[in-house]
Amino acid sequence: MQHPAVPDLSHTHTRPIHWVATATALAGVVALSSVLQPDAATAAQTAAPETQSAPALMAPPDPSAVVFPLECGPVKALVQKKASDDLDGDGRPETVAVVHCDAPMGTPPDGVYVLTRDADGGKPRVVATLVDPGERRTVTELSASGGLVHATLLGYSSAEVPSCCPDVTDDVKWRWKNGAFVRDTPSQARAV
Repeated sequence: MQHPAVPDLSHTHTRPIHWVATATALAGVVALSSVLQPDAATAAQTAAPETQSAPALMAPPDPSAVVFPLECGPVKALVQKKASDDLDGDGRPETVAVVHCDAPMGTPPDGVYVLTRDADGGKPRVVATLVDPGERRTVTELSASGGLVHATLLGYSSAEVPSCCPDVTDDVKWRWKNGAFVRDTPSQARAV
């Protein structure tokens, strides 16, 4: 007689008594949890710690309140993407905006602009151009955090490549350094 490769596990089959035991145990846990409740929470504190008022947070600049340095003719500038962070470490947020002309056909190139406002919370204004529309780039991703601006740009390997079909992808980062935005990573363009 040959022994089976798998041991006999007939004792592991569930029977109705197993289900009854499981249901009873579960009912006991639910009943016990409804009886044993934590004490009610109170809003009163016995000794309030001294607090200092935090500086008022300033809202990031709103791109809709800015005139961008774009020549759009009869159409207007359209903000496609935006991200905000304190990019220069002054405690006030800046906004990075991806903007292009709202053309009825095609995909116009994007410009990437940094917006700020004065310490008194004045009108937002453009303080830096990270990507000029003349570079014929399209921004697919944009983020700003930790003092860095990150963007994924689509572009062209040569002037002969048609505008419909960008063939180069470039992941770039900018960081505020010595009073200006510096491209943090060299161009690592890759074919699409």
